[in-house]
Amino acid sequence: MSDEHITTTTSPDGNTSHTTVSGGGSGSSGAGWLFGLIAVVLIGFGIYYFAMQSNSTANKDNAVAAAAQDVGNAAKDVGNAAQDAASNVKKP
Repeated sequence: MSDEHITTTTSPDGNTSHTTVSGGGSGSSGAGWLFGLIAVVLIGFGIYYFAMQSNSTANKDNAVAAAAQDVGNAAKDVGNAAQDAASNVKKP
């Protein structure tokens, strides 16, 4: 707990003209640290979440590209098979 300091300034005729109170409760600085810690944790979770989202999107894009490549290869194989079948047909 911090010490409380009170400073009072009086005028020459004895009237109090100004009072300053500094120090006081110890909870205010602890609350600042708590809010700071919560903010850092939330920012960390946000970065992790967005990193996983972009990684998921990249994986999906790679899967679609691989599937398109496989479809292209299959179409090429079907075209070659059709060409071979056409060349094996005997003309009358």
